[in-house]
Amino acid sequence: MGMRKFLIKKIAILTIPLVFIFMLAGLTDSDEIQVKNTFPPFAIVELYTSEGCSSCPPADRLLSQIVQNAHRQNLPIYTLSFHVDYWNHLGWTDPFSQRKFSDRQQYYAKINHSTNVYTPQIIINGTHAFNGYRFDLAEDIIKQTLKQAALIQIHLEIQDQSSNQITFRYDVEGNYKEHVLQVALIERGIVSQVKRGENSGRTLRHDNVVRVFKTIPLKTHAGTLRLSLPKMIELSNSSIITYVQNPNTMLIIGAAAIDLSK
Repeated sequence: MGMRKFLIKKIAILTIPLVFIFMLAGLTDSDEIQVKNTFPPFAIVELYTSEGCSSCPPADRLLSQIVQNAHRQNLPIYTLSFHVDYWNHLGWTDPFSQRKFSDRQQYYAKINHSTNVYTPQIIINGTHAFNGYRFDLAEDIIKQTLKQAALIQIHLEIQDQSSNQITFRYDVEGNYKEHVLQVALIERGIVSQVKRGENSGRTLRHDNVVRVFKTIPLKTHAGTLRLSLPKMIELSNSSIITYVQNPNTMLIIGAAAIDLSK
């Protein structure tokens, strides 16, 4: 009887590591990627706005406040102000508006099965969309987002810069398969005098206005990209923000930014 108990204990001891091995063997490739590739958290805050919209200035000020708070606390919060063009027919053509920004917002609405496209609108990490003047909601979602690890990490390096173009290298660490790299050249501290439309007579201030925006299919983990600089841009107030996004779900899985110099 004593020998039987000893054998049972011995078998039980041998069984534990075998079960653990079988559990590891049962992990799929995606599970292994999920375990290995976790990186520091981030938040991408996209604001869809227009100088022709009377409801937008408070949202513009909210974005500026987020920018200031992120800088003061050294937080990985990357904000982008996309100026849409569908307000331009009401008397004032927003000088920073682009049709591609309106199309981008429309695509978000399609992905979210929504027919309601409006300004101001904030979208955080490609999945949380709400009215752009809701500071309380923005603050809460950003806090929650910064508790979640990123799935990839982007490394950026400026290689060459002139008065009309800039060349930089990107390197993506992690699982980027079937994703795209979004590249935005943004400018801070823009002051605009609105002469017509709903904001006629007002002086508007904008931060992190998207001046150039490109979508790059991620076929390899690294590459070099050259951007043409728009006229009358203040390089000392400009940055390049990059983020990796799933084009089918619009989920953003990692981001990085680098400041430019004059």
